Amino acid sequence: MVQEVSPEELKAQWDAGGTPQVLDVREAWELEISQLPRVRHIPMNDVPERLAELDPGQPLVVMCRSGARSLRVAQYLEQRGFGRVSNLTGGILAWGERIDPSLRPY
Repeated sequence: MVQEVSPEELKAQWDAGGTPQVLDVREAWELEISQLPRVRHIPMNDVPERLAELDPGQPLVVMCRSGARSLRVAQYLEQRGFGRVSNLTGGILAWGERIDPSLRPY
């Protein structure tokens, strides 16, 4: 079962010097509107062919716009042996509302 991580929890990890892998599965046009630093971008449909770019032994937080696509990708990754996968609850919309209001919602 995929764990959920809140925007506040992810920010606290970053602030404490933690470096979980963060995978943004949104499309390139979405990144032009708003994006987070320190995030790897692989569009959802490209994940299967680009699995080798991710380290299954490290914690991984998957994010999208609102959390639905990222949850599906996180479930897919768990099925492929990624043991510490989390979904960013509410996606970048929640991040913008609760952490960084300068991000443009869409």
